[in-house]
Amino acid sequence: MLAAAKVGGILANSTYPVDFLSDNMRIQVNVLDAALANDVERVLFLGSSCIYPKFAEQPIREDSLLTGHLEPTNDAYAIAKIAGILQTQAVRRQYGLPWISAMPTNLYGPNDNFSPQGSHVLPALIRRYDEAAQAGAPSVTNWGTGTPRREFLHADDMADACLHLLEHYDGPDQVNVGTGSDVTIREIAETIARVTGFEGETEWDTSKPDGTPQKLLDVSKLAEAGWTAKISLEEGMERTVAWYRDHVGALRQ
Repeated sequence: MLAAAKVGGILANSTYPVDFLSDNMRIQVNVLDAALANDVERVLFLGSSCIYPKFAEQPIREDSLLTGHLEPTNDAYAIAKIAGILQTQAVRRQYGLPWISAMPTNLYGPNDNFSPQGSHVLPALIRRYDEAAQAGAPSVTNWGTGTPRREFLHADDMADACLHLLEHYDGPDQVNVGTGSDVTIREIAETIARVTGFEGETEWDTSKPDGTPQKLLDVSKLAEAGWTAKISLEEGMERTVAWYRDHVGALRQ
């Protein structure tokens, strides 16, 4: 399974598009070429839901790929991941190997990147709200309007889905991996505030970008393969906040 990648949120993707394109292309080409050279029979390549057009019909089906313009704040990363999908498909066509690819929604959980500069939205919010709760801060300021909708999948569920696909799926098309439901960023912030014990006000900096309005994956293909998510968002966030607090002194910066 190829899960290695350079990843980050809106700020990191917007600031370092060359790094996100070049580093991810190198990772993929090196690993996939090495796997082919060493006759690796089965490979699962992991991409990201950002491969789909910014205004794709919701929920996003696998056949939405390459049907519209990408979200500008992470288009470089998306292009790299699209190239990875095409490489696995090309190996299937040229060599007949049962390589597959899967596109997870937003992932979170233990061992996530909680860095203020490089993290995705959920770990970034967990750190922000927990630090504010510990400091007794009167308010927290988040980017955007809070209206975009996002889908979140716990890392343990993702690991389970990967094993299931390796055992039960063999096809050229990428498979969406998610929960099939989403919430607004504002709702996520409210839940994290509650879980962390933050009692102040939440403010929204509307001068900052929202990103894609909605990214909800159609997980019908995954359900047909016999898998559905098991960890609820509330339970997953409680477990993640507990892990974060237990490891806060050893987190990557």
